[in-house]
Amino acid sequence: MTVNYGNRSDDSRYRYRQGLGNSAAYQVSGHPYITGSLTVNNNSQIQVVFPQVAKSVTVINRADVELYVYFTDGTANTGDTGGALDLTHTEAVLAGQHYISLDNKKDSITFDTKCKEIYIANKSGGDGGAFQVLAELTSISTNDMYPLSGSGLTDVDTAANFRTKTV
Repeated sequence: MTVNYGNRSDDSRYRYRQGLGNSAAYQVSGHPYITGSLTVNNNSQIQVVFPQVAKSVTVINRADVELYVYFTDGTANTGDTGGALDLTHTEAVLAGQHYISLDNKKDSITFDTKCKEIYIANKSGGDGGAFQVLAELTSISTNDMYPLSGSGLTDVDTAANFRTKTV
């Protein structure tokens, strides 16, 4: 018995491709991507945009200033023009503690998470911030990646949202 499945080469339902939910894209070694900045001025943020979705990102502080690392634009909804980060505002990323602080030179953090961009800000009170970034890139297009937001990234959590247990 012959079954006609149509012309599969023209039907996108039958095309195998890399995507966010495809585990093979994360199981193979990533393509290396290294960048950095020698200048992160006080009260400013730098956006690092990856050419493909990253599966792992390491950020290294290269100066004796405190740097914040986070996944959502810290200038969003602040009314700033020109990209300067107003760290005195109550914007949800900072107010919700949705960042990792790298306090000293050579401090580092590795995120094993998919993302298409990260943000790095200087809150030290002085200029001279510097960092390096090493990312493992997948073959997944950044157009396939959704914006990172919500609880743990942009929402301001209150004490009522946390479960505590006295031990």
